[in-house]
Amino acid sequence: MGAAVVLVLLGLGIAVLVSAFGSHGSSQSVTPPALAATPGASGAGRSGTGAATIYIHILGAVAKPGLYLLRDGDRALDAAAAAGGFNAAADQSGLNLARLLVDGEQIYVPTIGGTPAVTPGVSAVGGKVNINTADQTALETLPRVGPAMAKRIIDWRTTNGRFTALEDLMSVTGVGEKTFDSLKDLVTL
Repeated sequence: MGAAVVLVLLGLGIAVLVSAFGSHGSSQSVTPPALAATPGASGAGRSGTGAATIYIHILGAVAKPGLYLLRDGDRALDAAAAAGGFNAAADQSGLNLARLLVDGEQIYVPTIGGTPAVTPGVSAVGGKVNINTADQTALETLPRVGPAMAKRIIDWRTTNGRFTALEDLMSVTGVGEKTFDSLKDLVTL
């Protein structure tokens, strides 16, 4: 009986060590001087393990705001965890924590009662809607884009990946030259 208890405790101890030191959920904080020496910073987008890496800038109501190197396929919750978690004043209600991250994006975590610095999906530069990160609500703020068109844009992005040029919008069913001309000055990548 005593040997069984010792084995169970030993097993739990090993499980804790593996989860604490394993690579699951690993991230790396990046400071500006280290960017040139960081694997993947040369634009290759790969770390030494062969997994694609992405840079995420998270700021606002998190323990350690900053630039983080995460894995392609990580979610907004992973970025918050990399930044040490939310602080006590964080308002998580406006964030989609399950959203897949996109390389080069910035996540702002507002405080309770505060207002977000940037509307979700809208670039801080010029107030343009980012067609690679915008949710349905942000897309519907654009002229000629209703719920059905916004869904088609999101579906295209899900199927084909990031828009690499604004002209890619014309690949979305229902976006012709006339619609594209009305959107091109209001959107960004």
